[in-house]
Amino acid sequence: MDIVSGQRRQIFLLIFFRSFRSVAAGMVTLAFPYLILKNLHFSSLTLGFIYTAATLATAGLGLLCGFLADVWGRKKTLIFISVLLPLGCGTAYLSQHLFWIYAAAMLGGFSATGALAGGGVGGAAQPIQSALIADLTAPEDRTFYFSIFTFISGALAAVGILLARFFSAQTDFLAATVISAVGLLGLIPLRLKDHIGSAKKLQGKKTIGKFAVTGLLNGFSQGLITPFLVPFFVIVYHVPRPQMAIYGFLSGLLGAAAMLAAPYLERTLGFVYSIAVTRGIGAFLLILLPAQRNFILALAIYFLTPALRVAALPAQQTAMTEFVPGEERGRALALNQVARLGSSSAGTVFTGAMFNLEEIGLPFYLYGAVMAVNIGLYFFFFGEGAKKKRESKIELAP
Repeated sequence: MDIVSGQRRQIFLLIFFRSFRSVAAGMVTLAFPYLILKNLHFSSLTLGFIYTAATLATAGLGLLCGFLADVWGRKKTLIFISVLLPLGCGTAYLSQHLFWIYAAAMLGGFSATGALAGGGVGGAAQPIQSALIADLTAPEDRTFYFSIFTFISGALAAVGILLARFFSAQTDFLAATVISAVGLLGLIPLRLKDHIGSAKKLQGKKTIGKFAVTGLLNGFSQGLITPFLVPFFVIVYHVPRPQMAIYGFLSGLLGAAAMLAAPYLERTLGFVYSIAVTRGIGAFLLILLPAQRNFILALAIYFLTPALRVAALPAQQTAMTEFVPGEERGRALALNQVARLGSSSAGTVFTGAMFNLEEIGLPFYLYGAVMAVNIGLYFFFFGEGAKKKRESKIELAP
């Protein structure tokens, strides 16, 4: 077997694994808030605390696994962390006692702090998957592959949301357990060449630090809004679960499709300007969401904003993997995720409290302000380098 065909086989196995995992994640994304708010009759503040606990657990596990991926091995670490999603789903199905709900959310990563395509459920496995994609692809093709992977993830997560409408909120977790467990079969035949790095020293620590700062603000803004988009429609518009499943499917599908624009955005704008344009427009729309009570307009915003938020994500992932040595990618991606998820927990608690006090609009307005600062930091840290990189790509183009 030649090197190219061998790499394609490994990529196919990763797609198989990620596809089943994404369907399960979509089912959990819809079912979990309904389980907490409607079936168990807990408050939005309790939902916020559960999301926060899951977010912090995901951050800790992601950091541990990013370290292990670089110094122990990618495949072994990925198998270890990936078992936790079906374990968490199974726990949520078997018991609705609050203690076990917390345990299930922390094991399965039911944090809902990322887009469906970006690993919002079971996100502790995301840095290792990104490192593997970077290992298996050439730099000039990396954004393309990142966009394909995230498109597949988002599209199938949207399918998972649609499937969730055919089951009860509790039974969704049984289905998610089985589906995510089947995906583990794709990891067994993986054959990977590990980049074993030093456990003590990080050569790219300055670059990692810059991405960690932007990731911190990005995470806080995600925590403010992303876990509460479905609860927003439950509380404000009283949308029933089967109907919300259709809306979630359409929103997820648009978000997934937006990933396919990433290579074009990177070629024409560079990753910094791509982030500024897409996320800037998305922030403006989210500010409008609570400021009006037109259901059709609210739905349009709900459909568009996840797509705008993630459209530049593959280009951002490529930049992160290019700016640090290969043997440090696992830790670099994990540290960025820790900064993002750690700060998102604060945003989640804040919004949970505001929703509980019926201050629905404040988190959305704060989101806009934080996103403006974050976009400014991307220009400050990476603007000149991104501009040079973009110009060099234009010069080399045929």
